[in-house]
Amino acid sequence: MDHLFTVDGDSATPVSPTTLATEGLLERQHLQEWVIAHPQILGESVLVITSEFDRWADTDGVPARDRLDVLGLDATGRLVVVELKRGTADRDVHLQALTYAALVSRFDLDTLAQAHRDFRKGRGESLELDTCRQRLLDHVDGDWIPELLQRPRQVIIAADFPKQVTHTVVWLSEMNLDIDLIQVGLWKVKDELVAGFTKVYPTPEVEEFTLAPARIEAKAAAQKLEERSRAQNAVHVIVGAGLIPDGAQLQLTPRHGVTDAIREDILAWVGEDSSRASVTWSNNTAKPLTWQADGKPYTPTGLANHIFTSVTGRKADGIQGTTWWDIDTAQAPDTVDPDEWGALAGTSLVGLAKQLSGTGKDWTSLHALLAGVPAGRWTTYGDVAAVIGSHAVPVGTHLATCGHCPNAWRVLNTAGRVSPGFRWTDPTRTDSPADVLATEGVRFEGGTATQEARLTLHELRDMAGDRV
Repeated sequence: MDHLFTVDGDSATPVSPTTLATEGLLERQHLQEWVIAHPQILGESVLVITSEFDRWADTDGVPARDRLDVLGLDATGRLVVVELKRGTADRDVHLQALTYAALVSRFDLDTLAQAHRDFRKGRGESLELDTCRQRLLDHVDGDWIPELLQRPRQVIIAADFPKQVTHTVVWLSEMNLDIDLIQVGLWKVKDELVAGFTKVYPTPEVEEFTLAPARIEAKAAAQKLEERSRAQNAVHVIVGAGLIPDGAQLQLTPRHGVTDAIREDILAWVGEDSSRASVTWSNNTAKPLTWQADGKPYTPTGLANHIFTSVTGRKADGIQGTTWWDIDTAQAPDTVDPDEWGALAGTSLVGLAKQLSGTGKDWTSLHALLAGVPAGRWTTYGDVAAVIGSHAVPVGTHLATCGHCPNAWRVLNTAGRVSPGFRWTDPTRTDSPADVLATEGVRFEGGTATQEARLTLHELRDMAGDRV
């Protein structure tokens, strides 16, 4: 409010502005009390939960010195964090508000009810904890949704705001954080003090024409970042677990980010040149796919975007490329058992990553487990993988290339047959794992080991004991 007048008919007399400091008014004893008494200053239907809250602790258990001025709850179920300054706001006032918002975002209903009980007790009103809890529940219009507490609205009240604060708050608002700037003014009218509160940001026009579109854009950008992160994480998980051997083939299956009509157009385009549908995998987290159509390396999403643009003539928007590439089970790598490889049919890169979450290439537990498999018994790649938290394919690949795996010949495929990918580390050996197992007492019928000698998964887990 730039100008204030007292009016007498056609006469308007300017009112002189003053400040809280000039009039001896304080932040806590005065400004804060005005807000508590009139919470409509903070927005519609705000219940004040507490003020001067400081009952949180650092990670070392030492109580924090930060004191939250006012904490409210609006009818939507969101918390309202209020920071007060009786003069011009500090250049970092928004950082204080963000810190408090982060701290209270971990609060639950019980924490808030206790805070409200203590607040009311300090003002002479004795309430039961259940009464405070019910007061909070009743204030919310609809169901209590705990997730809403994680996104507090912030209100900063001050006599003025530096440009650094306003510029930052505008940007944070565009990034989908709700921060209000309210300017408090003070005037002296015939020896009476008049206080005014004006919301200077965001104004209704800003919210409608600027923030709404910006927040939609921010949400879309955040979604793209999330999708890109998922795609990158999928590649890292697969490479880290060693699931796909170098040189393995993958096939195109357009999924995420395309309509049925565009998917049909892509498949028709691929039908004109079969090399467009095929890529070769390499265990390179940067660009693991080599497209057979041009021989160039790509990320899964980068190639999906390239194909999308080539077919539609438009820029791709938000495609998760790791959903587009499936294992080509028609061509099993030399080091992988065809049956285990065939079990991956129709599985995309992101699907493989979900199967392998938390696994890696530390084979110490595998070696310890295999050392305990006794003579005359056999197990499978899949069961071994289940015990050590891996997958049958990388287990088989490792056994085919490792020169230190004990009892590797005692691991067969699911059917009980020797994997075609099995290799002795001694190239001069001419016997087969079946020959060795037979000498240990395992019977084979038509090239398949009998089930009576197989270790069940339960036995294998029990046998592992402290080994894994």
